[in-house]
Formats: sequence, C-alpha cells, structure tokens
Amino acid sequence: MWNYVLVFIASYLVDSVPFIGPPAWTVMVLLQMKYDLNVWLVLVVGVIGSALGRYTLSLYIPWLSTKMIKPQKNEDLQYIGQKLSGNGWQIQLFVLLYTLMPLPSTPLFTAAGIARIKPLHIIPAFLIGKFTSDMLMVLTGDYVANNAKSISDGYFNWKSVAGTLIGVAIISIFLFIDWRKLLQEKKFRLNFKIWN
Repeated sequence: MWNYVLVFIASYLVDSVPFIGPPAWTVMVLLQMKYDLNVWLVLVVGVIGSALGRYTLSLYIPWLSTKMIKPQKNEDLQYIGQKLSGNGWQIQLFVLLYTLMPLPSTPLFTAAGIARIKPLHIIPAFLIGKFTSDMLMVLTGDYVANNAKSISDGYFNWKSVAGTLIGVAIISIFLFIDWRKLLQEKKFRLNFKIWN
C-alpha cells in the first residue's frame, strides 16, 4: 500500500513545481515497474496526485507572480484571466485538448495561475485529458521500463525540446502581450518590461 502512496506523492511533487520537469507519467511508470504495481491503481492514484499538484501550483503561482512581475502586468494578466473565465465551456475544451496532446501542462497552469483563472474552471477537463493521455503512457510502461536508458536520453530528444519551446512560447504569449490593449482597443502590442 505504501507504494501507491509513493506514486501519489511523486506525481504530486513533479506537478506542483513552477518549472518544466519530468512528466508525472514517467514517475508512475517507473514506480509501477519497480514495485510491480497494479497499472490501473497507479494510474488513478497518480492522476489524482498530479491534479492536486497542478491545483497547488495554480494557487501559489499568483503570489509568486506578484513578487516577480510588475503590478501593471499582473493587472493585465488578471484581466485576461477574467475574460477567459467567462467562457466556461471554451476554456474547458481548450484544457481538454491541450492535455490530450503530448505537451507539458506546467505552462498551462502557470499561465492560468498568473492570470488568476479559478483552478476549478480547468481541473475537471485536466483530469479527463490527463487520465486519457497518462493511460496511454502508463499502459506502454513495459516498453519504457525495458528501455530505461532511453528514458533518461528522452529528455533531450526533439519531442522534449519542442514541448519545452512550445511551453515557453505559451507562457511568453500570456506574459508579453498587452492583453488589455488587445481586447479593449483591438491593438496588438508587446511589452517586455514586466519584471520587478
């Protein structure tokens, strides 16, 4: 039983940090193979831990952004968050589609947290998408476990580099676009002077 607690804690920890780290599914697969755990229990416990980790991230990232980002940019991001929160089903659909793709969800939750989008607006769709995508990854765990070297090498392949670059681009879109000017005045403007 303690092995499943370890799966939960590890999934929670890797998904509660505000930078791109190893995906939670790799932790789930490694622990599932190491301790010969039931793949479905690993999946359920791991996805719940992952969702709670992302929820935690979205709760503390606004505080972190107030320390690191200028007040004017924080207000701008909160404004876009309010606009996005008003489109309930559209944001749910976006989150669902995003989590079905092999992209890190750290940028999604970092941007949503900074924009002050309520975590409960995105967690349900995240759970569905995360469970589906992680199910595919965990069920192919035998292959991953049998090729342990490729796991460590896999962090520096074209997929991980592309995923990281896409994640940085998404965060940059939220941070450097003057959203208030774009939505209120229909004028596109970039602002790179956002840091305290």
